[in-house]
Amino acid sequence: MKKILAFLLCVSLILGPTGCGTAEDATGGATGEAVPAQTTEQNHGAGEENIAESPEPDDYEEDPIDHSWQFDAPENRGVDPDGLSRFRAALDEVDIRCAVLVKDGYIIDEYYKDEYDENSVFRMASVTKSVTGAVVGIAIERGLIKEVDSALLEFLPQLNDPGMEDKREITVEHLLTHTSGVYWNEWAGGDYFMRFSRSENWVDFVLDQEMQYAPGAVFNYTTGGSHLLGAVIREATGMTAFDFAKEHMFKPMGMESVEWRADPQGVTDAGNGVSMTARDAAKFGQMFLDGGMYKDRQIIQEEWVERSVSRQVVTGFPNTGDHGYCWWLKSFGGYDAYYAMGHGGQYIIVVPELKLVTVMSSRVSDTYIPQRIFESYLIPACV
Repeated sequence: MKKILAFLLCVSLILGPTGCGTAEDATGGATGEAVPAQTTEQNHGAGEENIAESPEPDDYEEDPIDHSWQFDAPENRGVDPDGLSRFRAALDEVDIRCAVLVKDGYIIDEYYKDEYDENSVFRMASVTKSVTGAVVGIAIERGLIKEVDSALLEFLPQLNDPGMEDKREITVEHLLTHTSGVYWNEWAGGDYFMRFSRSENWVDFVLDQEMQYAPGAVFNYTTGGSHLLGAVIREATGMTAFDFAKEHMFKPMGMESVEWRADPQGVTDAGNGVSMTARDAAKFGQMFLDGGMYKDRQIIQEEWVERSVSRQVVTGFPNTGDHGYCWWLKSFGGYDAYYAMGHGGQYIIVVPELKLVTVMSSRVSDTYIPQRIFESYLIPACV
């Protein structure tokens, strides 16, 4: 016995406390069945490039957290399984590619058409604008953009050119609320988005448009104006909006699937360019529902979240809702909600009272079809 104990002591001294184990990544289920939560310890670095004159980012490499989702059965979260089945049946009838439902912070159901799964990356179109708004908030918190009413003139030197005088009063807030006053015809069959996205220089294309209204006077949905926020972020931080977001939001939240295209000059497409998995989109929505918190980290200041999802401008479009900072505001089935919406039926819908986050990606000709299905079937199932 003494020989055995001596042998074990030698082995422990030789090996020492150097070994470490990692758990396999959680895959979760595509149904509403309860799936035991699994963990994946991953080190998500904050990036090697620091922002000039900005605070050092937290050292996420040395403080790994569990980025996996937890899953639960819908009935455990107060959701009617029969109502959920009716919701899924409605999805079957239209070209909605996926739906991820999060209740109380748990994924309670995932729906994917046959060719898609939880690893599929979906182009989210104008949902991008809500992501951009979050990035602007982080830049303001870090003092890289002084305040929301900072003038574009501080970031876009071309506004000093002759003929640009009428645009020098446009502020960051005007871009966040689509009230810049720049002439733009994107809705109701307008071709401005196509002309803009096919131009050689997207920023110059927007700035070359005439002023139709005084800044702040009228809501006019303008993807080109949202794109200017990408140029503002790059000038303010010394990084592209994508790189800045990776360092301060995507990596700390384990959102590894995110792709974000850029314009011909390398400016991040801040109005229309984000792609990600539905699960990562749900993380973004959940973070807003939790007041800017992800796990134990404050990703965005709670004050910025509150301002973003509060009415900043009346749009005049009751079917779509009013507008905050890059979020739409509307009631579904009597419950106040805020949501990000993209062409063709891309959605992140957050219903605070129900603690519900819903992501849908679609290829529908009527962008509002997923909204109607959500209100007609999912809200009653949750109530």
